[in-house]
Amino acid sequence: MTDTHADDTDRLNAAASAIAAGDLVVYPTETVYGLGADASSADAIERVFDCKGRDRDKPLSLGVPDIDTARRYTRLTPRDERFMRAFLPGPVTVVVAADPSLPDALTAGRDRVGVRIPDHDLALALLRRVAPTPVTATSANVSGTGSVRRVADLSARVRDACAVVVDGGETPGGGSTVVDPERGVIHRRGALGDVVEAWLAEDAAGE
Repeated sequence: MTDTHADDTDRLNAAASAIAAGDLVVYPTETVYGLGADASSADAIERVFDCKGRDRDKPLSLGVPDIDTARRYTRLTPRDERFMRAFLPGPVTVVVAADPSLPDALTAGRDRVGVRIPDHDLALALLRRVAPTPVTATSANVSGTGSVRRVADLSARVRDACAVVVDGGETPGGGSTVVDPERGVIHRRGALGDVVEAWLAEDAAGE
């Protein structure tokens, strides 16, 4: 495992190369640190589950740098796109119809998937480097333990499992709001929860 404290270019290039090789990385977001791997690779996704000790029946979200990349792995409705353009990049996980090309391991066999476009310069730069490959977007912690805002607080289990840790300093914390715009359902209220709820009501009223 290599902590990357050189300039941003070196840090991001090392992380991108690790993801391309099927390895795990830790990267900062606008909420907490994330655990990243190739979200189009069933083998890489399995490594994420093993690292976190996560139940296989709990799906993972994917991170992409923009809506155009999201379209490759999803089947967005017009309402999905309106919502995404209103809130992304930002601390919101958007649940949409998954493209059948995504591994069942990522979606836990479901037909929907969460999409993240984080509002963080380092995260977006990493996602752009690996695009169009999507990256897993899940917190860099062992399941059942608290999320991590500082690299120093990563568990030994996560650090040992990762090829690269991108240290972006302390993150703001909190969690993303998880929302299915097409179905008008907020699965988890986090950052921007009230604003998301208002948008869903207004958009539904305008249809």
